[in-house]
This record gives sequence, C-alpha cells and structure tokens, in this order.
Amino acid sequence: MRTSSLLATTAVLGSSLAATTRRPNANSERARASYDDSDNPLPLVIWHGLGDDADSKGLAQIAKLADDIAPGIFVHIINPTPDGSDDRTSTFIGNVTQQVQIVCDQLAENPVLSTAPAIDAIGFSQGGQFLRGYVERCNSPPVRNLITFGSQHNGITEFKQCGAVDYICKAAMALLRFNVWSSFVQNRLVPAQYYRPVEDTDYRLYLDRSSFLADINNEREHKNETYKENISRLGNFVMYLFENDTVAIPKESSWFGEVQVNGRYTPLKERKLYKEDWLGLKTLDRKGALSLRTIKGDHMQIPEHVFKDVMTEFLGPFNKTAVSADDFVSEEL
Repeated sequence: MRTSSLLATTAVLGSSLAATTRRPNANSERARASYDDSDNPLPLVIWHGLGDDADSKGLAQIAKLADDIAPGIFVHIINPTPDGSDDRTSTFIGNVTQQVQIVCDQLAENPVLSTAPAIDAIGFSQGGQFLRGYVERCNSPPVRNLITFGSQHNGITEFKQCGAVDYICKAAMALLRFNVWSSFVQNRLVPAQYYRPVEDTDYRLYLDRSSFLADINNEREHKNETYKENISRLGNFVMYLFENDTVAIPKESSWFGEVQVNGRYTPLKERKLYKEDWLGLKTLDRKGALSLRTIKGDHMQIPEHVFKDVMTEFLGPFNKTAVSADDFVSEEL
C-alpha cells in the first residue's frame, strides 16, 4: 500500500463571495408547515472534501449558483469543528464518527434547517460518504435528495502522495507508519477511516477494526436496520463518478463498485450489499430513486453546467414533483 494525499478539493468556479453560509431570509425562517404550499426551496447542506475548507471561494460560488437556480434558498456549508474554526486540518486529522455527530447536533439545532420538513444535500469527495453517514445515523432534519461527487462510498485502496508544501497532509499521512488498523490511526487519520483493502486477510482486519466505513456500509454480520430504513427513504440518491479519476482509487467506489485482488471490477448489482439490500440501495433502485452518473475528467473537475443541471433537477420546493426514473442519466450499476 502506498501513501497518498487524496486531495479532493472543490472546483473553484471563479468569483468570490463574502460568506459561504447564507443568512436566513423571510422565506427560510417560516415554520415547517409553510413549506407545503410554498415555492420556498428546501435548504441545501454541503459537505466539502479533503483539503478544502468551509470558507473557500469555490464553495461560496457554488452557494451563489444554488441561489441563482433556486432563489431564496438557504445554503449551509458544513464545518464539523465544535467552535466553527478553520476546518481544513479536520479533513485530514480527526475522528469521523465524532465529526458526523457534531454535524448531527449542528443541523438539528439550526433554527432554519430544523424547521424545514427536509433538506437537500451535496457531498464532495469524502464529504459524500460523511453525509451518507449523517443520513444513516441521524437524519434530523431528514435529507430528501442526496447528491455525491466522486465520493468513496466503497472506500479507497490506496493513499496518494502529498504535495511538496502541504504540511498538514504530510503530518496526517505520517500517522500511517503506526499501521492503518491501529486504534491510534483509526481514531485520528480521516482517510484511514474509509480505507478498505482488497486482500482477504486485510479485509477481515477491516471488518474488525474499521472505525467508520465498515459500519456505515453495514458490512458486519449484525446489520443496522435503521441505516437501511433511512437510506431507502431518500427521494433521490445521485452518485457521480469521474471517468479519469486519479485521486480517489478505485474510481468505481463512487458507485459502490468493488475491485478484487485480481483486478476484476464488481459492479454494485453483483454485490451482496445490493442483492441482500444491506443499505436500502436495492429498494431505492426499484422505486427509480438511485441514479449513477459520470463526469469526464479527473477528480473534482466539475463543469459549471453539471452543477446547474443537477441543481435545477433536484433543488426546489418541498412539493416539487419527483423526477421520474426515465429522466435519470444512469449507467450500469
């Protein structure tokens, strides 16, 4: 296993805004019941990727784009630090389970989000599987549509090298010398908590010692039915894969794909996770709510038109007509 930097930064679309979390407006402060017959869009929650931070210009521009698509929308950029400080370091070093719980508490206590009947959510790279962890473990307020870009839903099998001057990344990756399965690393190095090996012996260690991914993927013998129920209640689960991804390895993880020791790729529909419906993905698929899509290019190289299209399709009022399965731009599962 070689080490890596998994730099999954959000695409910067150009211009800068003063703030990433939009302030409540008159519409977004209405009581929960007011959404039923209102054009007020549901709030949007965004969780960024490794090496990014909640105050980045790219995320600010994405928040502005969401407001252009759904005027008046309340956009909340997740910062999983307890005090709201710079969260870039926490994308490398920290306990993911604790971070997800902090986010659960933050969203449940937010006066705008907590009064909405539901929220929509976008996750970039590792932020996607962390948002899925939120859905499975808390989901209050509940997520209507979950959209992920290049997220490592089935984990990573490699860690890439850090940039020459990325000292935070280097400090985090230095922890790997203690063994990826040690409790010390599993509780401190964020990418290690969604590392998933292909080797049979290491896979048994993964099931035993993984502090995050093995749990939220319901891979252990005892299945958490709440996880399955919460995922199966999503209105839509949209997963984007980057065709030329050289950062998230394997790229097929974005679709819950699995790469074997011999290099064979096992698509989602051929896996027990789907066939036995450990996470409710089969249930979602049967109701036309599971959509697997591709983007040409490397990790997090997202064209602006893709943002516009997916936001137009999935953001909006609570009573927005559900998208038909025939409208999905899907690939083989």
